[in-house]
Amino acid sequence: MPLPKAELHLHIEGTLEPELAFALAARNGVELPYADTEELRKAYQFSDLQSFLDLYYELMAVLRTEQDFEELADAYLERAAAQGVRHAEIFFDPQAHIARGVGIGTVIQGLARALDRSEERHGVSTQLIMCFLRDQSSESAMETLEAAKPYLNRIVGVGLDSAEVGHPPVKFREVYEAAAALGLRRVAHAGEEGPPAYIWEALDVLGVERVDHGLRAMEDPELVERLVRERVPLTLCPLSNVRLRAVDVLEQHPLARMLAAGLLCTVNSDDPAYFGGYVGDNFHAVRDALGLELEQMRTLARNSFEAAFLEHDEERRGRYLAEVEAYEFGAG
Repeated sequence: MPLPKAELHLHIEGTLEPELAFALAARNGVELPYADTEELRKAYQFSDLQSFLDLYYELMAVLRTEQDFEELADAYLERAAAQGVRHAEIFFDPQAHIARGVGIGTVIQGLARALDRSEERHGVSTQLIMCFLRDQSSESAMETLEAAKPYLNRIVGVGLDSAEVGHPPVKFREVYEAAAALGLRRVAHAGEEGPPAYIWEALDVLGVERVDHGLRAMEDPELVERLVRERVPLTLCPLSNVRLRAVDVLEQHPLARMLAAGLLCTVNSDDPAYFGGYVGDNFHAVRDALGLELEQMRTLARNSFEAAFLEHDEERRGRYLAEVEAYEFGAG
């Protein structure tokens, strides 16, 4: 039995395994530029964030129908549950689909079909976070928020992802203000490849409640002090950081130092089909590479539930936290 945990940084499009990609391509008449799954897996070698994004967007072409998105989400939830996930807050990228002629309703309703039965089928509670692509215009982001209004009962918050460098958070001030006015929670990728200044901006300009990645926060002691004081969660993705060359090897990852500094760190998988592991794999990898103690692992699991957007259901949060405290290591 794995350690119970929440996953708070997971792009559903990044769970598209090669086998499912080829199955959906065949069903939808999409021709992929790879002979087979083995050749496709060989393409999963990245030099930086952009080289990953190029393949990420290319493979999205196979996602066309509600059934496709339903199957994608269901496959993720099955894998996540097997690795101890009890609650998942799932990112999706509507602009990437709208640009291909796939309506936002198709995406959300397809995902919702899997999410609505997730607790019954997988024992995993879920929420959806709609991300804006930061390398597209702020006007496009605002149009996307407008298009999402009929589906706001399905969306808990908004996020900001894609190519970070050269696209500071301030670019999206107005759309985040509009999202806040609609009662949506706010998160943003910051400090993955971008500088600590982007984390400050995400906090002060966008009003984010969680920082996705935040890897480079340790370069700014004043920022670390603030993040600790305000208990701002960081949703770290260790295997992703290595695959995208943000960290050379996992043994150099700052997670242990971040925990020692008092930061509210969580461990997540980001785009697990591309980066070599789901969230449980990330937990095991950092434990082994960084020599984390069992109580540090419990702290990471506890942090994941404390950082989750479960304010509407504190009883559920308390139940999950109790599972973490009762967990006996060695059981899985």
